[in-house]
Amino acid sequence: MRRNLHLLIIDPQNDFCDLPADYLAADPASGGNATPALPVPGAHGDMLRVADLINRGGAGISEISITLDSHHRLDIAHPGFWISATGSEVTPFTQISAADVRAGRYLPRAPAALPRVLHYLDQLEAAGRYQLMAWPVHCEIGSWGHNVHTDVRHAYNRWEEHTLRSVNKISKGSNPWTEHYSAVQAEVPDPDDVLTQANQSFLDSLAAADRIYITGEAGSHCVKATTEHIADYFGPQHVTKLVLVTDCMSPVSGFEAQYREFVVDMAARGAHIANAADVLTELLGDADR
Repeated sequence: MRRNLHLLIIDPQNDFCDLPADYLAADPASGGNATPALPVPGAHGDMLRVADLINRGGAGISEISITLDSHHRLDIAHPGFWISATGSEVTPFTQISAADVRAGRYLPRAPAALPRVLHYLDQLEAAGRYQLMAWPVHCEIGSWGHNVHTDVRHAYNRWEEHTLRSVNKISKGSNPWTEHYSAVQAEVPDPDDVLTQANQSFLDSLAAADRIYITGEAGSHCVKATTEHIADYFGPQHVTKLVLVTDCMSPVSGFEAQYREFVVDMAARGAHIANAADVLTELLGDADR
């Protein structure tokens, strides 16, 4: 009997990929090329392997879901939202705590935002998952960096035309007041914004699968956060459906230890660890059924 094999590709976007020169797009405004804002070492190779899985094993894939990091330029996790105590700009990769803000070391550029920012930071830190990071502006809605890696897009387009099924695309991150690493829900859901709350239709589509192959970027952040939320939702009985395809994901530089701990933790919870070759074998076997 044919199984429901679901391929989940988390944030396979240009801004996260260490793309070679021939993958860069001309940027007429600057006179140069558009370049990735937050390239993850190894991500381009990861995406080539994901595209190969779809191209060669697509007949065995029942569903494909793609998550898309989708931000506004002004975002609580972008430097332009903030200003330092000296009036200087906040540099990318600056971590900001509630204590920093209360001490005046960093403040929102819009003074009226201060109460909301402090409330958010207190909730974020109480959850214990992440501390606020001012990332480089990335995956800005409408930008080249927001687009899906070319090979992955071409591969899933062929799959769509062959199967007459559309890829499920899940947008996350458009609320500028909360970080949204996970495709399941924001780190601090906004009670007034349903898009930051638990995405039940996404969870239901995954729950219907026999296997969920998890790929994408970055292994230390959005892959990690999404997988943890899925595993929490599934519980011990169904977490064995999850397969981390570890040669199709990579961590942000400096967060390698967090990524390794995530993989070990998920394996301990019952998820499977595999590489693309293992997955391709399963997909080809299912295509023959």
